[in-house]
Amino acid sequence: MKEIVQQPEKVLRQLSAPVSLEEIGRPALTRIIRDMSEALAACEDGVAIAAPQIGISLRIFVVSKRLFQAGEGDAIFINPIITKLSKKRVVMEEGCLSVRWTYGKTKRADKVTVQAYDELGNRFTWNASDLMAQIFQHEIDHLDGILFIDHATNLHEQKIVSDKHD
Repeated sequence: MKEIVQQPEKVLRQLSAPVSLEEIGRPALTRIIRDMSEALAACEDGVAIAAPQIGISLRIFVVSKRLFQAGEGDAIFINPIITKLSKKRVVMEEGCLSVRWTYGKTKRADKVTVQAYDELGNRFTWNASDLMAQIFQHEIDHLDGILFIDHATNLHEQKIVSDKHD
């Protein structure tokens, strides 16, 4: 299983390359998406992951199936772009699997619209609010080489203790 890359690895600060539409559905890209989903599933507190977080500088992120109804899989976003941001901003607590156990307050748009391609090459639009809007903005920041700690305030460390054992 792929390890989640930690700050200050250089890949986290790079502008990720777009995925060519011809690559969608091919085994190499399918493997990357599977690796991302597996790395995310291994973090019980994780809700999403971007390709740079497993060391791959491509414009892909995955939102965990934990956020959806039972039976639904992870949501895959290839070449996502934000097409609309609300003017209203909300301050939210935020963390990151690549800046492990560090949290802080971020100011994000409370609503966002994203266009992307799924793993089959279908283009879609997703309107989101609240937590999902925060996730979309956080993950697209990753694809642009931005970490939440670049704009967060009140940074603090907090190790989440799990009763789950290895």
